[in-house]
Amino acid sequence: MIYQNTLEFAESLDARDSLSHFRNEFLIPQHNGEDSIYLCGNSLGLQPKSTEKYLEAQLGAWKDLAVEGWFQGDDPWLQFHHQLKQPLANLTGAKTDEVTVMNSLTVNLHLLLVSFYQPSNKRYKILMEGGAFPSDQYAIESQVNFHGFEPEKAIIEVFPREGEHILRTEDIISAIEQNADELALVLFAGVNYYTGQVFDMEAIAKAGHEAGAYVGFDLAHAVGNVPLLLHDWGADFACWCSYKYMNSGPGGISGIFVHEKHFNSPDLKRFAGWWGYRPDKRFLMAPGFKPANGAEGWQVSTSPILLMSAHKAALDIFEKAGGLGKLRQKSILLTGYLEYLILEINQKHGEELFAIITPSDPNIRGCQLSVICKRNGKAIFNYLAENGIIGDWRQPDVIRLSPVPLYNSFKDVYKAAMHLDMSLVVSE
Repeated sequence: MIYQNTLEFAESLDARDSLSHFRNEFLIPQHNGEDSIYLCGNSLGLQPKSTEKYLEAQLGAWKDLAVEGWFQGDDPWLQFHHQLKQPLANLTGAKTDEVTVMNSLTVNLHLLLVSFYQPSNKRYKILMEGGAFPSDQYAIESQVNFHGFEPEKAIIEVFPREGEHILRTEDIISAIEQNADELALVLFAGVNYYTGQVFDMEAIAKAGHEAGAYVGFDLAHAVGNVPLLLHDWGADFACWCSYKYMNSGPGGISGIFVHEKHFNSPDLKRFAGWWGYRPDKRFLMAPGFKPANGAEGWQVSTSPILLMSAHKAALDIFEKAGGLGKLRQKSILLTGYLEYLILEINQKHGEELFAIITPSDPNIRGCQLSVICKRNGKAIFNYLAENGIIGDWRQPDVIRLSPVPLYNSFKDVYKAAMHLDMSLVVSE
C-alpha cells in the first residue's frame, strides 16, 4: 500500500476497515474526557466490555450453587476449560488435545522443563536467544542449577551480530549445529519482547531436532499476535500468557502446548497433581498417578474459574473476528503505517531521530515497533504519556509502540505519530 501522511488518509483507511467495529468491544482508558491512544497491548491488552458479564455469570453460579457449581449450571466448572481449547488451538496451530489452560507462564515453563529438560553428563546444554525476557533467563538458570550444572557452561546465548539489533536465522541454526552433541534443549521466544522480532520457529524446531534436542517456545508476545503452526512445525512444547494480545486480564491464566508425539512417551518425567489425573478415574482418589490424555495430563492444580471466564470473554472476540486471518492483514497495514510515519518524521528533520530496531519485513514482526530515541528519550516518552499516548519505556532509550488490530485505528496511529513529531520540540 502507498501510505499518505494525512489525517484524511488515516480516516479513509478506518472507513474501509471491516474490523473497525471490534474497537467498540473494548474499554479504552480516558484522557481529558477522550479515548487515549493505547499502544501498549504488547504489555497488557485492554479489557473487553464483556469481561464483567462473563465474571458475573460465574460469581452468580458460585452464589447460587456453591460447590455444586462444579457439576451443575449452564457452565459446570469441572469441564469449563474445554470451552477454551478450540479457540486456543486455532490461535496456536495445534490440535485441541495438544493445548490446555493452567497456572501462569513461568510456572508452566518450569513444569514443562521437568519433562523436556532432562540433562545427561554429555547432553546438558540449553540454547536460547541472548537478551531473552528475564523470567526465562531466571527459570533456565535455576533449572540448570537444580540439575547440578553451572549456568556459565550450560547456557548458550545467541546474540545479534556486532552493530545489529535482530538475530539472523542462519546464526541461530549455526549455533545449534556447532553445539549439537551437547544440546539437551533449544528454548526460544516466538517474538522477542524487546525488538519485536518474530523468530523462524519452524527452522529452529527443525534444526534443534536434527541436533537431537528438544525444542520449546515462550509465546508470550506471539499468541494472538502472529500466525502459529505449532503442530506442523513439530515443536515439542510451548507456553504463553494471556494478558497481552489475548486481553484476558492482568496476571491472566496461562496456556501450554505439548505435541501429541509425547502423549504416551514413557521417557518424559513430570510433576503431577490431582487435576492432571485421567478425568474418568479422578474421583476414585486412587494412589499412583495416571495422566489425562494430551496436554491436560500436565495440569496440576484445580482450574481457577474466574481467570478462565475472563479468558473466555477475550477468546470469544477472536472467534467472532474469524481468528487471526483478517486481523493479521490489518496488523500488517497498521504497523506498516506507523513505520511509514516515523520514517517521515526522520526525513522531515533531516536525520534519524527515531531508529526502528524492529525488522522492516512484515513477515518477521508482529504489532510492535521498538524505537530508539536518539536524544531526550525519556522526555519524549513522558510527553506522549501526558498527551494520552500510552506506550512503554525500556531502558536505556527505547519506546515500544504496538497498534493492536482488534482495537486500534489508523487514526490512532496517525495521531500518535503527530505527537511523536511534536515531542521533538517540547523535549529540547
